[in-house]
Amino acid sequence: MTLTSTEPVEAGATTTDRPEVERPEVDRPEISVVVCTYRRAEKLPACLDALARQTIRHRAEVIVVDDGPDDDTAAVAARYDVRLVRHPHNRGLAAARNTGISAATAPIVAFTDDDCIPADDWLEALLEPYDGDGVVAVGGGVEALRRETLVHRYLADTNRLAPLEVELGVSSSLTYRAMLYLRRNLRGNGTLPGIRAVYSLVGANMSFRRDALVEIGMFDDRITFGGEDEDICRRMRNHFSRERFVFTSRAVIAHDFDGELRDTLRRSYQYGVGSARGYLKNDDQGPTLFPIPLLVAGLVLLGARRHWALGAAIAVPFLVFSHWPVEAVRRRRLELLAFPAVQLLEETAHDLGFAKSFLRLRRAYRDRSRAPETRP
Repeated sequence: MTLTSTEPVEAGATTTDRPEVERPEVDRPEISVVVCTYRRAEKLPACLDALARQTIRHRAEVIVVDDGPDDDTAAVAARYDVRLVRHPHNRGLAAARNTGISAATAPIVAFTDDDCIPADDWLEALLEPYDGDGVVAVGGGVEALRRETLVHRYLADTNRLAPLEVELGVSSSLTYRAMLYLRRNLRGNGTLPGIRAVYSLVGANMSFRRDALVEIGMFDDRITFGGEDEDICRRMRNHFSRERFVFTSRAVIAHDFDGELRDTLRRSYQYGVGSARGYLKNDDQGPTLFPIPLLVAGLVLLGARRHWALGAAIAVPFLVFSHWPVEAVRRRRLELLAFPAVQLLEETAHDLGFAKSFLRLRRAYRDRSRAPETRP
């Protein structure tokens, strides 16, 4: 059964202008799942199939927010026991998440994306930590679904979509952040097992108490893509200073990444755009810039006069991202020697997105009463 909104959200509507959604006569669910989608009807069935297999599906409701709309997406949703809410125009991921929150009837709202496949016990694992005192948000890990291309395997091994650990909140100084950055590149970025407190959660696998989301004004719907998850976590931490963000390694999502390098760089660029907006928006947030692309670019420029600098530019990624060469030897996988170059490109794309967004938005943020749009 699929239900559509009786009053679709109009483009440019404020966060208080929500669609009225027809609701079936059922018992109040314990958790609402919001799946935001935009022109990915071909990937949506795998996500909805996984949600239909949930061990506690009878205790959950699933809401698909079509941020388009797209007739193919509506046809896919009609085959499942979900509720469909449609935007007449594309408004961005944060606005779609807000529409899902407004349509939700459960006290806990979970979020995932149309290209993600939750494990069968995902919802059960997300709900478990809420039994503890002072828990306002729970999230889990994101794994790469495919390993067919070099980019797929790079994304699987880097685990980019991991929660930010509590140590990140210790200080926003560039020195401290640089130390964390270097340590991660020396050790790798593995995910620790079990249940623990974290600094922020990942957008593809996170959940919150619905009343807490409403209390802080929900997601900032001026963020169209990239950074809306970190922004909501920061605002919620500031507002509910004594509440906890919890990560559970049992709540697993498989992400169907695109296997092309271009898509990975596009995502990194957009994350850079979101990072710049967060930096301009929050006085206590330092700039999120990767230093190695700047160092390599400087060495390349110096190479026009000093030939040794070109050799240094090639060597620096292997030295800083040293866990890749070490793993290549330990695991006897020569392709890992290409990963420092991929990581350098990814971090460069992020820095370019940050720089472009910062230069574009800095004047607008001089007047903090008017926040700008973030469309690239």
